[in-house]
Amino acid sequence: MIVDSNVIIYAIQPNRDALLQYLLDRIDAIHVSAITKLEVVGFHRLNDVEKDQFETFFDLIKVVDISAAVISTAIRLRQQRRRSLGDSIIAATALLYNLPVLTHNVADFSTVDGLQIISLAEVMNA
Repeated sequence: MIVDSNVIIYAIQPNRDALLQYLLDRIDAIHVSAITKLEVVGFHRLNDVEKDQFETFFDLIKVVDISAAVISTAIRLRQQRRRSLGDSIIAATALLYNLPVLTHNVADFSTVDGLQIISLAEVMNA
């Protein structure tokens, strides 16, 4: 699965042990787009502990590069409807690798034809 930035951010917050455990239990199946790593680790207000936690997490998972094919697909997605650059790249990566997207913000991806979406709320309530 491709994990959206918001899920990774939530996972290190206090009282999110169940989410962190969910991700760790599936660590071999987790992928992120390189844009997700940029969004998360590049946030200007991270303290050193948070940065280290995120870096450790990203070292454990597959970070998928932004290829020419991802860019072409992301361009098509952005031309179809107003979407953020990050969401377009994440969706394009998921489509090209035929992986579902795990996200808290289902609405950001719900208009992408053919994209499989896993709702974080549903996973945490299961």
